[in-house]
Amino acid sequence: MKKIITYIAALAFLSAQAGHAQTFSQHFCDSTLRLDYIFAGDTARQHIFVDELSMTPRWYGRKHHLDELPLKGNGQLTVTDPQTGDTLYRHSFSTLFQEWLATDEAEHTSRAFENVFLMPYPRHAVDVKVELRDYHDQVMAQLRHQVEPKDILIRHPLEHTPYQTLQQAADTTRCIHIAYVAEGYTEEQMPQFLADCQTAIESMFQHEPFTSMRDRFNIVAVLSPSKDTDVSQPGEGIWRNTALASHFDTFYSRRYLTTLHLKRLHDVLSGIPYEHIIILANTSHYGGGGIYNSYNLSYTQGKHFRPVVVHEFGHSFGGLGDEYPYGDADPMYFSDTEPWEPNLTTHPEQPKWQDLIDAGQAGVVEGGGYLSKGVWRAQEDCRMRTNEHPEFCPVCQQALRRLIDFYTR
Repeated sequence: MKKIITYIAALAFLSAQAGHAQTFSQHFCDSTLRLDYIFAGDTARQHIFVDELSMTPRWYGRKHHLDELPLKGNGQLTVTDPQTGDTLYRHSFSTLFQEWLATDEAEHTSRAFENVFLMPYPRHAVDVKVELRDYHDQVMAQLRHQVEPKDILIRHPLEHTPYQTLQQAADTTRCIHIAYVAEGYTEEQMPQFLADCQTAIESMFQHEPFTSMRDRFNIVAVLSPSKDTDVSQPGEGIWRNTALASHFDTFYSRRYLTTLHLKRLHDVLSGIPYEHIIILANTSHYGGGGIYNSYNLSYTQGKHFRPVVVHEFGHSFGGLGDEYPYGDADPMYFSDTEPWEPNLTTHPEQPKWQDLIDAGQAGVVEGGGYLSKGVWRAQEDCRMRTNEHPEFCPVCQQALRRLIDFYTR
């Protein structure tokens, strides 16, 4: 009887796999459609504009769970069939534009930000909807447009940056593709970049659940040379010519290291197997940044490189929120809205990790999301709270494990 049950389960699994493949191949090709947008505005009004579209060979994202979202994010992209209205693909994200809207500058100045999203290349015309949400989960900007795959103005980039494969997944057709990108490394410093990539990889896989799920990750190193070494530090009056034009002092925060040039970033990655991006900056100045489903950027030449690159990956890949207070001005979390980040809550009486509380692995501790009051986390300390804590807390581990399963099963 046990063998029969096992056999039936195997058939069901294979049937589900065939169904996923059929659904994907029915609507999409094994290529990538890159969607470039401009998000612009100020606190009073926000707008989304189509910039340009391009196509590259191979699709390195998921081919299953196409119409599902593992996390809500601060924005969503939804692809539908104009004939049937069926949802064909969904993607969630966060952006620097939405962060910037909480700054004083956004009260009196309009600015524009580049954003780039990837989706499988459609076989037929599709409708694309992009939504941005505010911190109360209300839609603040929306754009709908149609993509015709035979459009002659869809670009076909020809430049390819050299890269090396650092780790191959056990199943490269159902894995998570990560690309490390060099920033502030000259051509002569590429051996140092590759060594820093190895340090970052080993640091990440020292943490659960990455340790036990390591074979589900495919990792490459993109050898993108810079004219200058190090990166720009506007606060010191230092501007350097680097591959991605990244800089510290983002939104006038000294240690916030980002790049606003997302089109340049994805140009560098054209034709390379990637879905999630980790940018390594060749600098000893402490800092970094991680934006959900956009990129992770970390300094490398300092004692906190290892914990910082892992912490920022918690943001960019896992959608995890910061668990430390950072002054209570300009709040991002409010009592009327439950955070979409899986490790934060504004409702301590009904935390989303109640199962781990019942199991005696977690609790409810006030303080998180940059606020000392009104936001709760699951444990006194965690990799998402301090550089010194050696592990992700059980809630963060559970959230990361679920996300890895979503992409690979």
